[in-house]
Amino acid sequence: MRQDFGRVAVLMGGTSGEREVSLNSGKGVLDALKSQGVDAHAFDPACESLDALKAFQRAFIALHGGYGENGAIQGVLEIMGIPYTGPGVMASAIGMDKFRTKLIWQEVGLPVPEYAMLDDDSQFDAVEKRLGLPLFVKPAHEGSSIGVFMVTRPGELKSAYESARQYGDLVMAEKGVMGGEYTAGILGDEALPLVKIEPATAFYDYEAKYLRDDTRYICPADLPSAKAAEIQVGAKKAFNALGASGWGRVDFLMDDAGRHYFLEINTSPGMTTHSLVPMAARQAGLSFEALCMKILAGARCG
Repeated sequence: MRQDFGRVAVLMGGTSGEREVSLNSGKGVLDALKSQGVDAHAFDPACESLDALKAFQRAFIALHGGYGENGAIQGVLEIMGIPYTGPGVMASAIGMDKFRTKLIWQEVGLPVPEYAMLDDDSQFDAVEKRLGLPLFVKPAHEGSSIGVFMVTRPGELKSAYESARQYGDLVMAEKGVMGGEYTAGILGDEALPLVKIEPATAFYDYEAKYLRDDTRYICPADLPSAKAAEIQVGAKKAFNALGASGWGRVDFLMDDAGRHYFLEINTSPGMTTHSLVPMAARQAGLSFEALCMKILAGARCG
């Protein structure tokens, strides 16, 4: 199969706020593919013309956020006829929109945290009372917890909204579900072992995800087996409801009563030393190198 891949572009970097994380992901993937004999090369769309992609037979997308994860680069690759990893144009575009993702999940009967969309004319006090505290304010089109603010005291919602709005016009407030943060990796048609995340910070923010070494990860997650199986089925349903395929990650929360709520989807998950899908894959018996090879083998066009 290695000979079948041809010349492979590992897309990394880009122009989003997640550029540095993407460079780390891309380097890990590049090194792994090269170690398996793949003719892989780094490709940074921020520094190279997309026209140069015509020299490649396959693309491994290790871009995060922005044009790398919202369907734009997927569309370019489809026009060029280059098979690429991860979900397609539609699923990527919807997955980068937390609001519309929630609408679809609600329509198919999946549980999501209660939320409200915010704008300059919102009744912030009323939203606080309806959702309760703590709550989270986040831009709907960012990833990696960029621009996410936790509101813990009455009267703070408007200020948090104004801060989050610097990262995008579409902003939501979301009820705090504080019984635990978890994720479900998806690889092909399977949900990987669940991971529980225990940050040392107030919540799993950008610093806890990528910069700190005191975030604790438990895999497999400490959930009853029947509950874990139920969530894995739900995670695959959440993934498929957006038309996603290939690989990705579905994040979810637990409340104190043991109920789960699906939070968001990541259609180009991190592949760094702190990343969750490689962690779950190891628990399932897949090395990082084997994971990268399996993802690359699933590349498709359209």
